[in-house]
Amino acid sequence: MPAIPPNDLVRLRHMLDMARKATDFVAGKTRTDLDTDEKLALALVRALEIIGEAANHVSPQVRGEFPGIPWRQVIGMRNRIIHAYYDVNLDIVWETIRDDLPTVIAAVEAALRPPPSSGA
Repeated sequence: MPAIPPNDLVRLRHMLDMARKATDFVAGKTRTDLDTDEKLALALVRALEIIGEAANHVSPQVRGEFPGIPWRQVIGMRNRIIHAYYDVNLDIVWETIRDDLPTVIAAVEAALRPPPSSGA
């Protein structure tokens, strides 16, 4: 696997950082907390925006090297949140963060892990 270009590394790290933060934000929370804690809801939506924006700026070549990252869905979520900002479904935000982000985190961590040396 070829080395990941520096700009793509930065974007992958942004994705990982924000995904980790979002999952930390929901630790110990329930879905109903999103209805009563506006700051939490806004922070989670913003985290998803950043994850999707960073994913959108990863080069097509690198995206192709890591098919385990659901690029289309991550970018699509960002587009939905940005363009329909007045109609964000907090149930989907909650499910995405609780159910989908752990998989995204694992896939991005794997992408950022240095390849094993060939031991030549």
